This record gives sequence, C-alpha cells and structure tokens, in this order.
Amino acid sequence: MTTRRIPFFDARFDREEIEAVIRPLERGWLTMGEEVQALEEEIRGATGAAHAVAVANGTAALHLASAALGLGPGDEVICPSLTFVASASAPRALGADIRLCASVGSHDLAVDPAAIEASLSDRTRAIVVVHYAGFACDMEAIRAIAEPRGIPIIEDCAHALFTRHRGRMLGLHGRVGCFSFYSNKNATCGEGGALITDDAELAESLRRLRSHGMTVPTLDRKRGRASSYDVIVPGFNYRIDEIRAALLRVQLGRLPKRLERRRQLFQRYAAAFDGTAVQLPFTEGRHADELEETGVHILPVVLPAGTDRTALVEQLKKRGIQTSVHYPAIHTFSAYSDQDTPSLRATGELSNRELSLPFYPDLADEDVDTVAGELLAILEQQAAPASRDDSPLRPNA
Repeated sequence: MTTRRIPFFDARFDREEIEAVIRPLERGWLTMGEEVQALEEEIRGATGAAHAVAVANGTAALHLASAALGLGPGDEVICPSLTFVASASAPRALGADIRLCASVGSHDLAVDPAAIEASLSDRTRAIVVVHYAGFACDMEAIRAIAEPRGIPIIEDCAHALFTRHRGRMLGLHGRVGCFSFYSNKNATCGEGGALITDDAELAESLRRLRSHGMTVPTLDRKRGRASSYDVIVPGFNYRIDEIRAALLRVQLGRLPKRLERRRQLFQRYAAAFDGTAVQLPFTEGRHADELEETGVHILPVVLPAGTDRTALVEQLKKRGIQTSVHYPAIHTFSAYSDQDTPSLRATGELSNRELSLPFYPDLADEDVDTVAGELLAILEQQAAPASRDDSPLRPNA
C-alpha cells in the first residue's frame, strides 16, 4: 500500500511565471491591454486561426459563441450528455432548448454522430461537440451531418488545447472553437478562456459582445486614441485581465513539452491496463493513429460493470490516491431531467462507471504504476466473492 499522496492534478509555477504577472503591475494597467493582445497573437500563431479572442473563462467562451451565432428562444442546440454542464448551459442561458446525445461507447466517450443525426429537427440551429479528454470527435461524420443543412458547429475544446485532427487544429473544424484555462487544464491561469475562428464577421461580433457591445476598447480611450464610443448591441463583461494573460503566455510557451509528457503517461497507463477488465478509452483506431498530435487532458477509465465506485474511490483515497469523475451525465441533473430518455441510458451507465485517475506532466512513471496497481488490487478484492475466470483484473504476464 502506497504511503505517498498522489493528487489528481498538480499545477506548478516558477520564477518566470512570477515575473510575468508582475509586468502588468509595473505598467499600472490591469484590464484588457497589451498582454491580452500578445496572448491573442500567440494563440493565433499556435493554432493557425485567423482570429483569436481571449475571455474570462471557458464558460464565457461558450456563451459568447452561442450569442454571436444568434441562438435564443425557439432554437434547439444538440449537445453531448457526457460533458461538463457548461457545454449545455451556455446556449440554454440564452433561451435555447437543448437536445442531449449519447456517447459512442466505452472505447470512445465522445458524442456519437449517429445520435446527433437522430436528434435533428427543423428547429436545430447549432451542434456543440466536446473533444473529450483531448481526443477528437469524429468531425468528418459530424460535418457531413451539419454542413449540408447549414448548421454551425461549436467545438468545446476545453479538454483539447492544441490537439490536431487530420492536420488541422481542433477548434477550426467547426464554425468556432472554445478553450478553457481553468486551474486543472493543460495550460492554466486560474480562470481564463479563448475562442478561435476563421470567420472574420463572427470574430468581430465576439469581440464586441465580450466588452458590453462597445465599439472602442477601454485601452484605446486610455491611450487617447478615442474619446467616446457607441454600443451597437447589448453585450457582456467577459474580458480577461492582464495578470492572467501574462501568466498564460508563459504556460502556453511550455505547453509542447508538457503535452509530450502527457502522451507518454497516457501510453504508460494504457500498458498497465492492457489485458485487464479496466478499459482505457481512446486507445484504438484513429485515436491511436493521432496520439502524437493529441493534447491529452484527463485519464478516464471505464470500470467493470458492477463495480462499487464509491467504495473504490474511498479505498484509493486511503492509499493516498486522489480521483475524480468526468462527468455525471447532464441528463441526470434536476435541471435537465426532461432529457432523461431511453436513448441516453447507456451513456448514463458509462458515466456511472467512469473514473478519472491522477494525470499531470510532473506525475512520475512509478506513480502511474502505483495508481494502476492499487486500482486493480482493490477491484480484485471487490470481485473476490464472485467468479472472475472470464474477466481478469491483473495485467497479462
């Protein structure tokens, strides 16, 4: 039994980040300014997007995308059920109705294109896709459904920072891509987000909506470039501040090496669970082929049917191993109970069997082995009263 505490995630900062956040303080300008402009330019360069818009957080990005696309009462938006609730609540906050969809299965936790197509109606005005754990949805199949019907795709890339699919950055396969820089994300500034798009008109709408619908940013007025402004549309205050932008710029510069380490850890977990009853999704087919371009974010496993997940989590906690769940399916929440349909039953069961394991760049190889070994040992104890002849929990020799 391990005596070392292994946290679920671990964000570490050093002198470079400290010096970065001091820059705006020394300049005496903390709201959206030079650091934000530089951040947006760096995001454009890294993603190849024509436009990048930095915002206060990932939910703000989703809300802005929904607002800029004109979603509102009477519209339907298709969204996966197995995702963080913000994917659905952002368009719903504008008055749109949500149609939740099933996941592909235990080998691929992303939304099922067939479920999207089955959910279409004459009121469908947008499709939200979520690149779960950093792995790309089947964007070719989803685009084949959406594009002939003129339905825009919003890509929720909160898990998929700088993942490429078919040589193109996720976030640019649909109409707009939304990123999150929350505390546990692959690059973090505590709270922060961004949108990318190649649509110039949409980008201009996003920028205006980000800051109250005003025609002139505050920084231009401070510099004397303008003395007044107009408000074209009712907007929001979703601006990101200079301190977080400065911190994020350092984080993004370190991201390529950190993503490489995440891929190595994913492969080590995959080897540890190979041949056991614990399934690690995204290890087969196109996901395996694209791993070298995938920004893996979390390490979800699907536990054997009948596992007492609550007891398992408690046992792991006693051994110093912290875990999480990604996610309770949205249709199981009270606010979305009207979506609890038979078509989502299998996704609900997947959600109940999912467990996210410790996963971050500074995680040691031996910690991966410890986590996998302890998990398999506890499952073996749980299964002891029953026959396990056809469901080995231990790795193959």
